Amino acid sequence: MRYREGGDLDTSHVQDRRGRGGGLRGSGFGAGRGVAVGGGGLGLVGLIIIVLVQVLGGGGGSGAGAGLGALAGLGEGETANTSTLAQSCDDSGDANDSVECAVVADIDSIQDYWSQTLDGYVPTQTVFFSGQVQTQCGGATSGSGPFYCPADQLVYIDLTFFDTLRSQFGAEGGAFPNAYVLAHEYGHHVQNLLGTNRQVTPGDAGATSGSVRLELQADCYAGTWANHAETVPDESGAPLITDITQDDVDRALDTAGRIGDDFIQGNLGGGNVDQDTFTHGSSEQRQRWFLTGYETGDPAQCDTFATDDLG
Repeated sequence: MRYREGGDLDTSHVQDRRGRGGGLRGSGFGAGRGVAVGGGGLGLVGLIIIVLVQVLGGGGGSGAGAGLGALAGLGEGETANTSTLAQSCDDSGDANDSVECAVVADIDSIQDYWSQTLDGYVPTQTVFFSGQVQTQCGGATSGSGPFYCPADQLVYIDLTFFDTLRSQFGAEGGAFPNAYVLAHEYGHHVQNLLGTNRQVTPGDAGATSGSVRLELQADCYAGTWANHAETVPDESGAPLITDITQDDVDRALDTAGRIGDDFIQGNLGGGNVDQDTFTHGSSEQRQRWFLTGYETGDPAQCDTFATDDLG
């Protein structure tokens, strides 16, 4: 995966809260207004996976505090600053050598895609944090993995998670799998704007549950962005991403295969696979729905709520 040289990166889509406090308050993750949606069941506490519970449906629409510039969820004394990030990522070509600049470029590309694809799309921000963070969905730690909080309409990620994918999940990793993870989270933002998450009963679980359907749809939405990533233009009229190879796609599928409920339960949990507790879908399902989006490039093909065949 390669990024265009000589372009501009828009760091206003990022709140950089790394090293700025953010102590946990309240009664823990999910205790706030609306429950966070995990980035594919990726939470870790040591080697034990915590599958995040689904969305309660809070924070829909584009009211005050939503969208670009929203600082909702900052802990007391916590601030967001992108000045250092803007200096180190002032050229889109920096994304070829820097993980954090690549993430900025991915976010720009993903939001360019949805802004040009979905009428009424409201851009949002990604929060970079380290260690722990306070959100309107409650407090979270790095062990929660990437997630989307519908109450404040923000994506949250500790960038060290990408190292965890390789070291603990055994994923091949790379720039494109990292972008897939981010695109999945922005898929949850799209679902929140459309109200899709409100079709799901909180705490729903099982192989054909609304929770699984919500996650597989987010995978499919990530695939539709990936299909268009080399052609979707930024404000200059040129795409930020210039090359996605078959090896990149294979690596993304490898990542999808390692964040399925069956892989997590069988390899990183207690060793027993229980479909009645699935909340994100099996490895095969996650690969299938990412490919559905990638091969068709059509979000209309991602209606996992309208099919009896999830794979």
